[in-house]
Amino acid sequence: LSHTITLSPEFLGPRMREYVTKKLYLDIEGTCTGRYGYIIAVVAILEIQMGKVIPGHGSAEFEVKYSAILYMPFRNEVVDAVVGMVNTLGVTAHAGPLSIFITRSLIPTDMKFDPHSNPPSYFSEDQKIEKGTMVRVKITGTRIDATEIFATGTIKEDYLSVIE
Repeated sequence: LSHTITLSPEFLGPRMREYVTKKLYLDIEGTCTGRYGYIIAVVAILEIQMGKVIPGHGSAEFEVKYSAILYMPFRNEVVDAVVGMVNTLGVTAHAGPLSIFITRSLIPTDMKFDPHSNPPSYFSEDQKIEKGTMVRVKITGTRIDATEIFATGTIKEDYLSVIE
């Protein structure tokens, strides 16, 4: 991957390479791009090209090529997630940076919603889904924006649901 870093004149000096590296980590890690997905971590900086001075500013732009660990969810992928919110519409779970919504119709029919429990939960004879519960989810669809990925999922199939 590549990214353009702009440094103001005060950072142009003997420690310039260190500033470019630090700014790359701050700008890139933890972000999401529609094309590549979530950038979890920068693994290595492959090349920092010669800087170009911006006329009238005194700042310089550096093109940095790097390798990174990426996460791009895809349809029919099975992931383990932590439940973040439970309500009458369904469950929202988080698999790392990805938020997955599981609608009520894709939760097993034997699980009933209990709005009076604290926290709210879905329960059956042998399982309970509430905030903090680990669930195994199959991603049924994704929608990718410029800076965020949204997913829907199901726990209504074999080997999916609460992880004990």
